Amino acid sequence: MNIKNQLRSVIQWENPQQDQLFIKFTDNGDEIKNASKLIIGPGQGCLFTYEGKIEAIFEEEGLYDLKTDNIPFLTTIKKFITFFGDAESEHKTGLWFYKKTDMLNIRWGTRSPIKYDDPVYTFPVRLRTFGNYSIKITEPKNFFTQVVGGLELFTVEEIQEIFVSRIVQPITNYLANAKFSYAEIDSNVNEIANYSKKNTEAIFKELGFQLLDFRIEGTSFDDDTEKRIGRIADVNAEVQAAKLAGLDYTKIEQLKALRDAAKNEGGIAGIGAGLGAGMQVGSMMGMGQNVNTPNQSQNQAQQNTNDPLEKLKKLKEMFEIELISEEEYKNKKQEILKDL
Repeated sequence: MNIKNQLRSVIQWENPQQDQLFIKFTDNGDEIKNASKLIIGPGQGCLFTYEGKIEAIFEEEGLYDLKTDNIPFLTTIKKFITFFGDAESEHKTGLWFYKKTDMLNIRWGTRSPIKYDDPVYTFPVRLRTFGNYSIKITEPKNFFTQVVGGLELFTVEEIQEIFVSRIVQPITNYLANAKFSYAEIDSNVNEIANYSKKNTEAIFKELGFQLLDFRIEGTSFDDDTEKRIGRIADVNAEVQAAKLAGLDYTKIEQLKALRDAAKNEGGIAGIGAGLGAGMQVGSMMGMGQNVNTPNQSQNQAQQNTNDPLEKLKKLKEMFEIELISEEEYKNKKQEILKDL
């Protein structure tokens, strides 16, 4: 707080900083006691307190003559200042200037993830959100008594803590009831923001300020949620690949098992035996059209294994879904063709 030395009888808030919401005039007691004029600049207001109580609020900008203006509360203020404005007096007075203008684009973000159950994937997810909001002090008395609490300086940073602590719960409640899945969050951030603003306006009004706007700029999920979703996406991708290859997912998993078995049995040379084993597994799982006896299934599997056309067909399927390399495919194909 600055005051011009050459105008010791004038009290005003000079050079207000962008992050200042409330600030107390704290110059010498003599300057308060001897003051004859109070200047309220554009976008400013001022509270006068006596012994901890708000005695008057200046909401209109302009020059107030504390000695001659025929305004009852100004006369009372001057009386308090004249007789009790001395810093050594037991009767304490105070002047707090506050910002009336809109405070725009204040940053916010959740301190901890918002937890709720994903309705599609049916497991708990943890969501972080961030954005910005704008506020305006509309009830300075409420703001001073419930938020500022007599502090000599109250900044935007301090209101951020109050704001976040009250905005998170409405967001949590909305997500729990809206049933947005992991993939739907980003497309519904405006709806979430509008609901949160609407359901917190009354809370902030009681504290003395109006929530002008509230925006969610981005979201992110915790690492555990991302890993779970990643695993599900991988499975879905494999299912789609199987459909494109004309196979079902069970067949893909069977072929993967055969690939691993072939590696354990000495590489590509073990494919024939693996295919035979795979046919037996498929028959046991009911993949065949007929239910055969164990001997019949074994004979059928052996015949399919020895059939060159069947071998070529299976080999091509394995190549198309990238279970074997192009070189392995060509080499094995030549081996099978030589046996024809």
